[in-house]
Amino acid sequence: MGCLHIAICEDDAAALVHITGLVKEWAKKRDFFVRISEFPHAEGFWFQYAEEQSFDVLLLDIEMGEMSGVELAKRIRESDRELQIIFVTGYMEYIAQGYDVEALHYLLKPVSLQKLEPVLDRASKRAGEKTRCLFLPAGDGTVRLPLYEIRYLEVQKNYVTVHAKEAYTVKRTLREMEKELDDSFYRTGRSYMVNLRYVVRISRNEVALKDGERLPLSRGFYEGLNRAFIQYFQ
Repeated sequence: MGCLHIAICEDDAAALVHITGLVKEWAKKRDFFVRISEFPHAEGFWFQYAEEQSFDVLLLDIEMGEMSGVELAKRIRESDRELQIIFVTGYMEYIAQGYDVEALHYLLKPVSLQKLEPVLDRASKRAGEKTRCLFLPAGDGTVRLPLYEIRYLEVQKNYVTVHAKEAYTVKRTLREMEKELDDSFYRTGRSYMVNLRYVVRISRNEVALKDGERLPLSRGFYEGLNRAFIQYFQ
């Protein structure tokens, strides 16, 4: 049985009850244990979030009182890139505002179970991926490195350097390490493997990452990488 902590931030009481009911129905069908936290305004979630950053998914209304959903999302993204934000809105024109905060999806009101189910399926899959780790030797011990923290892997002769918040170099082949990764990783050539979570742009000869770093893209890998990138974010 899976487990998710889902927050619902919605200032319309009837909509809050409705969305909560849909989430419970989805969880029952998928045999998920879901902890649901309800918030009638953005300020309430922000206060709770500061105390307890245990949320996996945030269903967030855009149009609210003093603090809008977009403003709340921007505050969250200043320190947290992993919380999956699903915007809920009644107006199409708000959708463009969410690109900077990397929203997982947008749901137009009224929300139906048919619309919500595939989005929560995707969110639960990604939440599960967060628990997968790579174990690397470091000094006299071992480093446990979550896959979602790895930006890319780089081959240098008989060594592989794993680039995350820090860089770790181990004497292994990329082929060996590839077996321990998930489908968010894709080769850009013989010497590099990139985490698609961090890719923002792909050109014919390089891959741009969110932090501004650029990786070389070998000929013959462009089409496959593009397909993998599109499929990963569908």
